[in-house]
Amino acid sequence: MRDDSARLPLETHVAKRLEPTINTRLVKYEDLNHHRTLFAGRGAEWLIEACFISAARCVGRPEDVVCVQIHGMTFKKAANRGDLVEVVAQLGHVGQKSLTVVGKATINGDPRSVVTCTCVFVTVDADGKGKPHGVTLPAPYVDAYREVCDQARAAYESGKKTGA
Repeated sequence: MRDDSARLPLETHVAKRLEPTINTRLVKYEDLNHHRTLFAGRGAEWLIEACFISAARCVGRPEDVVCVQIHGMTFKKAANRGDLVEVVAQLGHVGQKSLTVVGKATINGDPRSVVTCTCVFVTVDADGKGKPHGVTLPAPYVDAYREVCDQARAAYESGKKTGA
């Protein structure tokens, strides 16, 4: 059994929330690649971070959440220095121990997504073993966010087929 004492100061309890996580970032010089556009790795970092925050808020204990899979990150348009990148992440599917979150980013208020992905997270105990999270999606939530839930479920099912 792992000594949990080092983990205790980091424990965080947040109110369980299902609403979307929205983060906005300013593209700065240090975020650019050799083409002077947003480095894909930085954009991916921002997207996955927002997805993690969304999953952690749903569980209520960020230290219990780990990312196990990232599905189909597709960049459709470049962001430039000075652009505002808005990342929206939303829970779309829950398993007994897993949470699937859909992330989308837009540039400068344009409603068209420029990058999307789906991330699967699992909840773990102090020893890193999977544990049930107890999160459920109420029917009104699923009805209100049908597109996100369908996309997340498809990614979750795809991951099960590939053994991920």
